[in-house]
Amino acid sequence: MTRRAEQRVTADRLGIRPEAGAWCTIGKTPQPPADVLRAAGNPRLRHAGPGPLGVLAMVLAAPFLAVLMLLKLLSEAEEAVKRSLGTKDEKERRRAEQEDERRRDALLAQRGLDQVFDGDWQGDAGQLLLRWYSRSTHPERLVLATQEGIVLAAPPRRVTVGREKRMQVVGRIPADEAALVDPLSGEFETTCVLLSFRDGSWLRVDTEEPRSDLHMYLIRQPRPGN
Repeated sequence: MTRRAEQRVTADRLGIRPEAGAWCTIGKTPQPPADVLRAAGNPRLRHAGPGPLGVLAMVLAAPFLAVLMLLKLLSEAEEAVKRSLGTKDEKERRRAEQEDERRRDALLAQRGLDQVFDGDWQGDAGQLLLRWYSRSTHPERLVLATQEGIVLAAPPRRVTVGREKRMQVVGRIPADEAALVDPLSGEFETTCVLLSFRDGSWLRVDTEEPRSDLHMYLIRQPRPGN
């Protein structure tokens, strides 16, 4: 079963009819001011660490990681040799890709979108960030775009395997309060998606892969004024 099909099965089990969805993470939550933290009830600001099964898996996988790292280095060296021996067109294409990546990163930084959120803890995005791990300590969220708004789903606790089977809804944001936005409007391949709120605040989430189902869905949406 493909990742997209798994997401659809999970959404069906939760009774949700999504337009699109993707597994997402957020960056490290910045430390809020003390008064903001107290007013929010001193919420959890970090996801849970790996449980016993996760630690065991890491221990068992350790001998293989060194081999995988070696294979990765060899693969990268092979790719570097191929690039150096590539045709002029291939080299030009690679340079163009690298330039696009630099432009993309510079544009995100210029707009302040290399941060987790807009910085206003009193805004809707800041308040959501304070509650992000309160209903689930899992590091990932399945972000679903629906006609009614945005749905966030996750296991209630961090799990190593079987996240889809333990899924529950951990947040709903009505369509008149926030929207999902590709801040680069499909111009560049990126993992960045914004939860953009009516009050002007925003929270950045990153999809597991560039040009995710969410990105493709947002690209297909009519732009304001069209």
